[in-house]
Amino acid sequence: MRIDKINLQEAGTNRFFGSLEARIMDALWSRPSCEATIRDVQEQLDADGPISFNAVMTVMNRLVEKGHLQKAARGRTSMFRTTLTQDQFVSEQTKQAAYGLVEQFGGLAIAHFLDAIEQLQPELLQELETKLLKLKNKIES
Repeated sequence: MRIDKINLQEAGTNRFFGSLEARIMDALWSRPSCEATIRDVQEQLDADGPISFNAVMTVMNRLVEKGHLQKAARGRTSMFRTTLTQDQFVSEQTKQAAYGLVEQFGGLAIAHFLDAIEQLQPELLQELETKLLKLKNKIES
C-alpha cells in the first residue's frame, strides 16, 4: 500500500496519516494481536478525551478501503486488524520515500541523506560503509 503524501511537519505515524487515522493505527499496533473492535478502539482513544463511536467507525472503515486494515465478522461484531505490523509499515513507507527521492533527484538526494546521517546519527556511517563495500563486491563479482 502506498501513502501518497508525507507530512514532514509531523512526527511518527502522523507523518503518514491524518490525526485520527494515526491514533487508530497506533491503538491497534499497541495491542499484541494488532486486532480490536471499533468499540475497543473508541474506548482506548476516549481515555485521551471524548471521541464519538461514529467518528472512529467511519475512519476505521476508510482505513479498510485504503488497505491499512482488514475487517472480519465475528458473530454480531466486526474485528479489525492491521494489514502490516508497525515496523513493516514504517519500513515500506521509508523505502518508497527513499526510492522516490533518489529516482527524482539522484545524487542530490544521496548527498542530503549523507548530510543527515553525519549530523543526526554519525554512528550509521560505519554501517553505510559496510553496506557499500558489500554492494561493490557484489557488483564486481
